[in-house]
Amino acid sequence: MPSQPSTRSRAALTSANANRRQRYQRRARTGDLLVMLLWTSGAAAAALFLAYGGAHLFGTFGAAVTSLGIVTGLVGTDFILVMLVLAARVPVIDRTIGHDRAIAVHRALGKPALYLLLAHGVLLLIGYGITTGYNPIAEIGPMLTLPDMPLAFIALGLIIAVVVTSLVAVRRKFSYEGWHFVHLLSYFAVAFALPHQLSVGGILATGTPQRVYWIALYVLAFGAIVAYRFVEPAVSSLRHSLRVDRVQQVSPGVVSIHFSGRNLRSLGSAGGQFYIWRFWTGSTWWHSHPISLSAMPTDRHARITVRELGNGSGRISSIARGTRVSIEGPYGLFTDAARTAPRLAIIAAGIGITPVRALLEQSRLAPGEATILLRASDTDETYLWDEVAELATAKGATLYTMVGKRSRRAPTWMPQADAQRGVTLKSAFPHLLDSDLYICGPTPWLDLVEADARAAGIPAHQLHSERFDW
Repeated sequence: MPSQPSTRSRAALTSANANRRQRYQRRARTGDLLVMLLWTSGAAAAALFLAYGGAHLFGTFGAAVTSLGIVTGLVGTDFILVMLVLAARVPVIDRTIGHDRAIAVHRALGKPALYLLLAHGVLLLIGYGITTGYNPIAEIGPMLTLPDMPLAFIALGLIIAVVVTSLVAVRRKFSYEGWHFVHLLSYFAVAFALPHQLSVGGILATGTPQRVYWIALYVLAFGAIVAYRFVEPAVSSLRHSLRVDRVQQVSPGVVSIHFSGRNLRSLGSAGGQFYIWRFWTGSTWWHSHPISLSAMPTDRHARITVRELGNGSGRISSIARGTRVSIEGPYGLFTDAARTAPRLAIIAAGIGITPVRALLEQSRLAPGEATILLRASDTDETYLWDEVAELATAKGATLYTMVGKRSRRAPTWMPQADAQRGVTLKSAFPHLLDSDLYICGPTPWLDLVEADARAAGIPAHQLHSERFDW
């Protein structure tokens, strides 16, 4: 068992905890403001339309329906552009609200954006039909003859494809690579929609604040994508010259890939963060892999640990020495910077140990401050447990392990034997409510741990999860 903190250690803990709370409060306020601005940008798009001529277009019932269709189109397009900004992995957004929250907001906007764009098309057809006295379906033909409208219909079809493949039930049927390819269509969808927005109906006439707003939003969205998904990763990868140094077998189906490079500490990685890795071989160059660091980089070396879960991860498990590697990142707030409480609690299962191992390595801990629980279904899944045990000893942390199958009768995240003898989250972590709880592992298992933690009364801001899904 670790020794108890000294008086000096307790004073340092108190000061560190106060600093953590202040950082959390600043980040929380900034994050809430940022998310609010993202959602209210749709209201700004509608307000600009109404303020600069749109309010006068509601004179007749047909014109009112048409104008409502224009409003839904503007708000829907605004949401799509905001989604692109959130997916661009802009550093200030990642540091403020974290990659997970950014992607959660991105996904939350998807359905409203689709419904608004569908309503846009339907309302315009109905409005034109009322005005001209034709069946709304018959308006499709004349509408397609308008400038840039065929591109707009293609854009709507692409948006439907992207949103449908984002639904959980549908997404699970795709490989990560296939899903990622479909999502690249969203860039084309937005690009195809722009011409009709600027040319049809004079809504965004030259010289109006609306036009300035929309061009600025398009430049921001596509500028962020180009800068942070293409230019910055390419420059960073060339600067650091990452290559595969060796591949080490850890366990059946699990390998650690060691990299060599230049000035890798200057990447600014924090323990618990992940990168998007691309391996430049004939069979792997066309898809990327979001993988956490399993050890903190030195100036010359870095490491990830990968479990073979599909064709993509299987291919990189046998990658040749010397293969050039490009990266995007680092990303994520599954780091010590997200802490707000005086103690640290960690639960990891399976390959979820990788970010936890790096997090523990970098964290500055007083003796007795941290408690770690490692979970595995069998002894073949105890990847890197020896390294975590060494780190726990060196940092004065308490380490528990659980090995065994879960009960199939009742939902539980722990082995059946431990559940039957009354082990609970609070018994494993007596100071749970005074701890930041970091959880990483398979999503169904992680959801059970989260539910147990919430039931135990842990505040939401002290709960940090890293899911290995997309």
